[in-house]
Amino acid sequence: MSEQRVVFGFGAHSTVDDGPELLRMTEQADRDGLDIFSLSDHPYLGGRLDANATIGFILGRTQHIAGFANVTNLPTRPAPMLARTVTSLSALSGGRIVLGAGAGGLWDRIAAMGVPRLSPGEAVEAFEESIVLIKKLSGGGPPVTYRGRHYQVDQLEPAPVAAPEVWTGSVGPKSLAATGRVADGWIPGHAADWRSERYRASRPIIDEAAVAVGRDPREIRTVFNFPGRITDRPLTNTRNADGRWIGGSAGQWIEELTEAVLEHRASGFVLFSPAGGTQDSISLGRWANEIVPAVREAITKETVSARRP
Repeated sequence: MSEQRVVFGFGAHSTVDDGPELLRMTEQADRDGLDIFSLSDHPYLGGRLDANATIGFILGRTQHIAGFANVTNLPTRPAPMLARTVTSLSALSGGRIVLGAGAGGLWDRIAAMGVPRLSPGEAVEAFEESIVLIKKLSGGGPPVTYRGRHYQVDQLEPAPVAAPEVWTGSVGPKSLAATGRVADGWIPGHAADWRSERYRASRPIIDEAAVAVGRDPREIRTVFNFPGRITDRPLTNTRNADGRWIGGSAGQWIEELTEAVLEHRASGFVLFSPAGGTQDSISLGRWANEIVPAVREAITKETVSARRP
């Protein structure tokens, strides 16, 4: 997942009862050539599968698709241990892992697990420290000593495995700036897309923070959680009165996503149902076999054409 190319995936079931269907859908998505599957991470909910354990199990049942917690609840997963988890998953799967990262939002639930409650500002500080420390504890090298406000480690040996890409679910200005400084990708909150005010207001904060620390903003991909219907016939309107994507025919999806990549710097799409859950198997099959290959082909043609003298 390290190369900068457009990635296509889907949001998958994550309840205990949905386990068999989750395995079936991810194995089919792997055969159909999708790049990534994502699971939510809500460890305080007893009916949910643990995200990292489930990702590891699925990676062992598949060959090509990568796994992604969308996004990891960092307050409940201490950074040094999470570093060990993701580097182990990467080593065993041949690099098929992306680390999603979030500062934590449902603090009543988080605190109920015995995690010390943090203020919003403290949570963002801990979020940035987590990403920095996970990267330091990856890729080999000498023992790491780190002295942050929220994390301290002494002469801790890093894993010899490179850190996976880190994609964040940043929303507020401080968190967005942290993404620009230390992360590799961003997932706009509330399934906002490239036409939304949220994206237009937020992405410049990431870019400015990246430049301020000497990074190229283009290194930080934008991956969109993208819900919608896939219909047999074209819709008169593919967006509602608020400008949110409703869906449409395969052709309308192909046109919309190709434009998103070529005109709006989109670098990934994770499909969800219109209600925000997992798509039905028929729609997921159409996504993988009709829409995604056509968008890839259109992007390739445009890229080749642009390179010609």
